[in-house]
Amino acid sequence: MALDLAGSSSTSKKLGLHRPILNGKVNFPLCLAPMVGLTHVALRELMREYLPADAFTIWPTEMLNSRRIPSENLEKTPETLRHPLETGLVPQILGNEETPILESVQRLTEWGAEAIDINMGCPVQKALKHNYGVALMGDPAYAAEVVRMTARHSTIPVSVKLRAVGSTKEFNELLSFVTGLRNAGASWVCLHPRTAAQKRRGSADWEQIKQLHRSVDFPVIGNGDVQTSEDALLMLSETGCDMAMAGRGLAARPWMLWQLGEDLGFASPVRKTGLKAPRTSEEEGAEYGRCLLRFIELCRQYFGEDLAMRKVRFYVRTTSVWLSFGNALTGVCAKARTTEEMKAGVQKFFEASIEMSPRTELRQ
Repeated sequence: MALDLAGSSSTSKKLGLHRPILNGKVNFPLCLAPMVGLTHVALRELMREYLPADAFTIWPTEMLNSRRIPSENLEKTPETLRHPLETGLVPQILGNEETPILESVQRLTEWGAEAIDINMGCPVQKALKHNYGVALMGDPAYAAEVVRMTARHSTIPVSVKLRAVGSTKEFNELLSFVTGLRNAGASWVCLHPRTAAQKRRGSADWEQIKQLHRSVDFPVIGNGDVQTSEDALLMLSETGCDMAMAGRGLAARPWMLWQLGEDLGFASPVRKTGLKAPRTSEEEGAEYGRCLLRFIELCRQYFGEDLAMRKVRFYVRTTSVWLSFGNALTGVCAKARTTEEMKAGVQKFFEASIEMSPRTELRQ
């Protein structure tokens, strides 16, 4: 269903979910982007604690290599650990060969996936040399065949995350590429409108999201430069896309789900009944501290002491750029020898009032 922004009937606008995702189960127009080293079970569980009680959205994994999934123990591999009650899981795979994809799809469906996402947006060299990720965008017919072979062996929806092919002047090329994916069996696409060459530099070209959504008949998720709930609302209203996807910005402030839920009239998160989402820079800084302490606990629970510390340090290096004195917090976590020392250092750090900036120059 479409969502209305709270306000008077004359100014309210339908935002998101103009076309159904997961057969209409999804009713919340913001989701987390798949990110290596970040979108694991501990972060997902932390973020679900901020999701409105009556909201359902999709959840990613880290990128999974289709050549490895068939032989891995999915219940013990850190990238595929999951809470037994997790819903809406859409694992993302890298792949271009039919047999590994077939076996991966079967295993991930048994594991609990509700859709399979194909990565055609990763610009790193490791993916490029195997003709994975954004390399697939260089050959539209080949990319469509990867979708076709995945959909042929899948009983659940198949989606694609992709990048722009160029500027809005080359939009017809993008539309042709996406049409090929649609005809091959893709149920929706997510567009990050930066080229592979841009990586995270420059601004995301939301106009391409708008044009693509207007030109196709299936859901389009928009990704890029969503750092706050206001950004998510703006993307939804300006582009008309069905969902907004956020990466590091949402990892840094999981309560963005809570904020957006308040703006759209959803119920409070289960653990936040009677409370209001943090909004000021000081409130958000304090919430980051509470989040981080909870994240340390979850990482230790799922990964054990040593791996948990590595996961937390990576999270802090990635997300503390929004904090005043974020570098100092990174140092606190780097010096800790145990998770208990880490928690004590974090508690002491946030005894002072720490402000959180709405935006950073780090692109999303």
